[in-house]
Amino acid sequence: MSTTTTLSARHIEISWPDLGITVTAELDDRNPELADALWESLPYRSLQGHALVAGQHLYHHVPIPSLLHLHATHKIADRRDAPDGTVFCSGLQHLGIKYGELSEPMPASPVGRIRQEDMPALLEAGAAVWDAVYATKKQILVEVRKAGTAGGHRIPRLTAANSDAQQLIHDLHAETERIWLTAPPELADLHEGLIPSGAGSYETVLPTLLFVNGETRPLGYATYGGLVRAAVANMPMDSLRQMARLLIGVPAEFLGYCGLEKLWAFTERVLACLDELDREDFLAVASQMALYINCLGAWNLHLFPWDAADQLRRQPVPQ
Repeated sequence: MSTTTTLSARHIEISWPDLGITVTAELDDRNPELADALWESLPYRSLQGHALVAGQHLYHHVPIPSLLHLHATHKIADRRDAPDGTVFCSGLQHLGIKYGELSEPMPASPVGRIRQEDMPALLEAGAAVWDAVYATKKQILVEVRKAGTAGGHRIPRLTAANSDAQQLIHDLHAETERIWLTAPPELADLHEGLIPSGAGSYETVLPTLLFVNGETRPLGYATYGGLVRAAVANMPMDSLRQMARLLIGVPAEFLGYCGLEKLWAFTERVLACLDELDREDFLAVASQMALYINCLGAWNLHLFPWDAADQLRRQPVPQ
């Protein structure tokens, strides 16, 4: 991009090839750092997800490690009030699009908006993705690219000076590439009831799936995301290492027992080299781990049998 090109001149296409739908969004200048990070990451592909408790909201995991810590200069205090078609970037490494009514009151960081003439197509995509996530489990991929350019895909690989950390990052990158667009075999097996450890009391599977989902999401979003933000904010290294030891081992070991053995093996390697890492290496390792774990989390959310209790429906709250 030339130095004379403004943010308002940047358009991105968000395409769902399986649905035959493409919409165009214009990036704006409300959050220039976030918009820059998104623009520079293009093109990429990802598994398309849908909000499960917030309402009519699409989101997907993006291959942008810096979203974990980039500063938002402008936030909408309550995303329920944002116009339909608003595009957001999130510190959870998500690109989100509001396409209708939302119930969850939370601040959000807008980076652009879907053009008005594409709103009918966006509504169609939203309904199709909801059906896939909630019921059919069809894997719908999304491609985000600069408008008028060819698509493509890449996963960033960070670097570290420490040899053990660099090898760990290399292996994490390879595994993340392997599972980014294809369901991780260990998660696919788990959702078929193939659990080598025997996790699941009285041969049940649903409780194990629930616990795996409930541990994976905060491990990526809160634990590793928090460690990255703390490292960027110059928390003392001794404190960073201690927080990592306190926070990452127990949930990862449990997830390994439930079937995510690769996650536990990667975690053991993080813990083994922790004392050797300076701030930059710590940041690289934590960021690469976050990208990998958040990818696992995205697949968890897609594979989970959300319609297992379809008969339960929200009831009016007595006044």
